[in-house]
Amino acid sequence: MNNHKNTPAVGIVQWFHLGEKEKVKRTIADLKELGVTQLRTGISWADLFSPEGKEWYDWLLPKLASHFELLPCFTYTPPSLGIESKISSPPRNLKDYADTLDTLITDYGDYFEYIELWNEPNNKSEWDYTLDMAWAKFAEMIGNAAYWAKQRGKKTVLGGMSPIDPSWLSLMGDYKLLQYIDVVGIHGFPDVFDFSFEGWMENISRVQEMLKYHKCNAKIWITECGFSTWQNNELKQAEEFAKLLNLPLDRVYWYSLYDLEPEKNTMDGFHLDEREYSFGIIKLNGSPKLLHSLWMEYGLRAIPDKLDSLKPLALDSSPEEKPVLITGGAGFVGTNMADYLLSQDIPVIIFDNLSRKGVLKNLSWLKNKWKNRVQITIADIRNPYEVEKAVNKVSHIYHFAAQVAVTTSVTDPEEDFEVNLKGTLNILNAMRKMENPPSLLYTSTNKVYGNLAGLRLNENERNYTPSNLAFQEGIDEEQPLSFHSPYGCSKGAADQYVSDYARIYNLKAVVFRMSCIYGPHQCGSEDQGWVANFLIRVLNDDTINIYGNGKQVRDILYVEDLVQAMELARKHIDKFSGEAFNIGGGVDNAVSLLEVLDIISQAHGQQPITKYGDWRPGDQYYYVSDFAKFQKATQWQPQISYKRGIKKLYQWLRQESPAQSMQTLKALKA
Repeated sequence: MNNHKNTPAVGIVQWFHLGEKEKVKRTIADLKELGVTQLRTGISWADLFSPEGKEWYDWLLPKLASHFELLPCFTYTPPSLGIESKISSPPRNLKDYADTLDTLITDYGDYFEYIELWNEPNNKSEWDYTLDMAWAKFAEMIGNAAYWAKQRGKKTVLGGMSPIDPSWLSLMGDYKLLQYIDVVGIHGFPDVFDFSFEGWMENISRVQEMLKYHKCNAKIWITECGFSTWQNNELKQAEEFAKLLNLPLDRVYWYSLYDLEPEKNTMDGFHLDEREYSFGIIKLNGSPKLLHSLWMEYGLRAIPDKLDSLKPLALDSSPEEKPVLITGGAGFVGTNMADYLLSQDIPVIIFDNLSRKGVLKNLSWLKNKWKNRVQITIADIRNPYEVEKAVNKVSHIYHFAAQVAVTTSVTDPEEDFEVNLKGTLNILNAMRKMENPPSLLYTSTNKVYGNLAGLRLNENERNYTPSNLAFQEGIDEEQPLSFHSPYGCSKGAADQYVSDYARIYNLKAVVFRMSCIYGPHQCGSEDQGWVANFLIRVLNDDTINIYGNGKQVRDILYVEDLVQAMELARKHIDKFSGEAFNIGGGVDNAVSLLEVLDIISQAHGQQPITKYGDWRPGDQYYYVSDFAKFQKATQWQPQISYKRGIKKLYQWLRQESPAQSMQTLKALKA
């Protein structure tokens, strides 16, 4: 029940197809993490009429009702019973709907208090009103069912209007349907389907006036509303959600928890409208959108205030005051870079869609330290218009925004391509349009060198070492590019675009092909940021997963040293624009996973718990950067040894509160 005066209880809309048991279980777990107690879902009359339908609902409804207060929506005509053979058709015998509802209440009535009668009846794809031009059949069918439901002790919800149409509601009043209705549902999808949406209160007031005219005391609920992120506008989704939290209603239901699978049909046909597939607050690959991250990090009621705190402030765009742009600026490297620049009184714009785990905490830390000096643009690198607006304001760009995991690129290569390659092209194209474009540092990866086929290795007790002399000082920029994963392809292609745009369009741009970076503000995972991941797991007495034998070697670089290298590149970019540099800890900071575990056990005072698994695709046995080219150009040299750096990061993580550490670990497991 809603215990907040003038604050609605917020539920989620999530419908399930026959047999989707694993999705149901995942939904229950994910909604419980968010603290959701209200769930609106569908009971398809067409499915119930099928041979396997009864068995499905025998399992589904008690399963859901044991965790949530259910609002079942009873809809969709069995095609064999319709005037036409489709689920949006009126049934030939209108009484069949009430009779089936009676059986439904007998079998499942213990699992719900309210029953919603049909879905979006003024939407032709849900109720084909060309077969019922004045909705007379609908009113009779629903009127009979509503009357009988109330006789059986249930409260009734009139299927949500979409679009909100007080005239249609008045027609239902003229048919005397409203006398049997306890709640009138409304639906709304501002700036997605409802382009002339005037605001929730305006629509609610018009519905209230019509109910008053018909002397109907029914409540109003928003039974479905949402915003599609098909154009990667996750901030707008969160803002539309926040508008619901202070409405004078008892309940609202947000659509939905998950994006729709691309192979699934919508009511209007197979994948005809891309908007239909991106209403979730969790992507299909399991990663959270901004709204989900805010909800998890701060709680439901804090979302409006948190969004207000993230609003960008006006910047002085005069040439001498032009800021530095950091894409992915709330990430690990971006946070450290922004902190350094701000400490040098260099203005900064952080450009981030805030979708990665841990970035909200990083952004809060920056804002607490630097107050209003931190300028924020919440936007996606895939949105060329937002990118161009940001690029036009700045003197230099640190481009860190990326999809960063090889494993994710294998499971979702399309998103990997869109973020890493198309996002980089958006920046480059914005730059080349300008008369005086900013300079650019792009962070590429050692994965552009693939599996290093020419490298021969000695397998030692605790590590691998190169046996051929050519690699004794590490891998230099003469190593041929060889892309061995979608991630390697997208980052490597972007790497080449940056260098070529620098040549053909005379842009000032440089590429860093980076090895493993570690340090404070890193929410490390198994796929990216493994040093931090090891330490977080040790501090929480959790198991560290080792893929392979643990002898694989990386040259690890502490983030403070990386920041200094990047600043040298920015200050001297005229000298080596168009160049690519290998950047890492070098041979002096080359260390195997097993050797890192040894250092961690010394710092922690006990041996980490480990579990070994198979090698992962694209995982290099040995990679060490030869940074001699950059060192010769700038005199740069890493200052923090891997032993000192790992212990520094261990101490930094220990200073975080236990609750924060546990929250980070839970996020990594999610």
